[in-house]
Amino acid sequence: MTKTMKAVLLGSLAAFAFAALGQGLEPNSILKPLSDSWPTYGGDYTQKRYSSLKQINQTNIKNLGLAWVSNMPTGAGAPGGGFGGGFPGGGGAAAPTIIGGEGPDNANTSAGRIGGAILEVNGILYVSVPNHAWAVDARDSSVLWHYFWKARGGNTIGNRGMAISGDWLYFETPDDFLVSLDAKTGKERWHKEISDFSQQHFSTMAPVLFGNHLMVGTSDDLDSPGYLQSFDPETGDLQWKHYTVPMNPGDPGLDTWKNLDAASHGGAQVWIPGSYDPETHLYIFGTGNPTPAYSSATRGDGDNLYTSCLIAVDVDSGNMKWYFQTSPHDTHDWDSTQAPVLVDADFKGKPRKMVMQAARNGFFFVLDRTTGEHLLTMKFSGAANWAKEIDKRGEPARDPEKDSTYPGSLVSPDNGGSTNWPPPSFDPDTGLFYVQLRENFAMYYMTETDQRLMMGLGGKEEDGVGALGPSIEAIDYKTGKIAWKYRFPGGATGPTSITGLLTTAGHLLFSSDLVNSIVAYDPSNGKPLWHSRIGSVSNAPETYMLDGRQYVIAAVNDTIYAFALNP
Repeated sequence: MTKTMKAVLLGSLAAFAFAALGQGLEPNSILKPLSDSWPTYGGDYTQKRYSSLKQINQTNIKNLGLAWVSNMPTGAGAPGGGFGGGFPGGGGAAAPTIIGGEGPDNANTSAGRIGGAILEVNGILYVSVPNHAWAVDARDSSVLWHYFWKARGGNTIGNRGMAISGDWLYFETPDDFLVSLDAKTGKERWHKEISDFSQQHFSTMAPVLFGNHLMVGTSDDLDSPGYLQSFDPETGDLQWKHYTVPMNPGDPGLDTWKNLDAASHGGAQVWIPGSYDPETHLYIFGTGNPTPAYSSATRGDGDNLYTSCLIAVDVDSGNMKWYFQTSPHDTHDWDSTQAPVLVDADFKGKPRKMVMQAARNGFFFVLDRTTGEHLLTMKFSGAANWAKEIDKRGEPARDPEKDSTYPGSLVSPDNGGSTNWPPPSFDPDTGLFYVQLRENFAMYYMTETDQRLMMGLGGKEEDGVGALGPSIEAIDYKTGKIAWKYRFPGGATGPTSITGLLTTAGHLLFSSDLVNSIVAYDPSNGKPLWHSRIGSVSNAPETYMLDGRQYVIAAVNDTIYAFALNP
């Protein structure tokens, strides 16, 4: 059989498999509470990462066992599937590979670890890492197709996942393209450049789609301005661009910078997907740190808006409706891009529509998401020592003595933050907000006097001097008090973080740990109930229901592990 005949046959088999499984996502389904599927980055638009599924629960969690394992192929003609399945239906046959991109023919085909969200829609898993995407049968692990992007280069630090609407998929590439694929075949529909690759931008964010707006962020660690963009999901045409720092004379927030030049090179990158409130039509997202990250020399002594902020924009216009700054005049690279979680619940005896964030700087915030009104600020890291007070706006006020200094300053958290990009979870049954906590200390030294060498992340040295070890914390959102803390055994000398959280109506909290396991805990008290040692888990656990069977999945580097109840 010729290569052409094989390609036609494999394409036909893939199409047959998709027809059998069903495909396509009804866009409004993401507006519903998270249940059978996992159709967007955070499961649904609220980013609570709480699933209403309860087939797997505290009563039967001891019977949770491995259903299948699938390794993601990276080369053309590489075998698809693994233990529990092949393509199609076993045998390890090759999945078709589609090649796109504008890089050289000898572009590097190696793939990074699966660190972002895996979508599950109508029996298909959609998986991505930098420069690669796959469709996988969610029942048996068969790889249905593989898409490889030939990149021009770029930072392959990570890819947070894809977006889907109808039969169309969307993801970002390290060399700053937005790519749309046909979900049935992996065939490319179009690709559009979304930022200037020559300025060393790189793109990691999982796009978020609602209606006819596709939200896209890009990143940079140098001295470029941050921005959020909205694209037409049909054509890829730009609809609007919202800059996250002042760019023109008279722009709001300019008076918080030394001058316009400092502001327009001031950072505030958009790294992580935000959350969407369909009632107010607001998209709420976090922004990155200011540039230079560790020095005030060029940016002045003001708050440096709108860096390290939560921002709400109208999705039709891109206009900002409100903001709240979690780290005014940040001097430690503590961005505020951690997931904003939308919750409807009582607060001080009144029903409120809230947004909550456990920020990298060690503080937990509750705001009214319709207006941005401050409701609560509490420190969730007992080690955090950089703020001298909470000001009248509810924002932590930094202690200048904790900046990088020539003799050195002892600071907590370290650069990695009290928490980072791994997502938190909110359980409406317990009323608790769950987050991973890092309690690390470092000495921050200023090492340069030349302002030109302080740009980006330069000009300082950071030396770790101690750690209490990572934990999972459960926060009472009404008071900010810690309901319970589970500190991982041996964590003070081992790995320093886990990879995100998931809660379910089965009264379970899923997480990774520090000794190569996925673990289920009791969300009421943090008691471990079950674990499976599969390796160093690289993304946050997820769950879905298919053919009446609930699955829990997690990735270890380039391999997906699926668990279900044993018959």
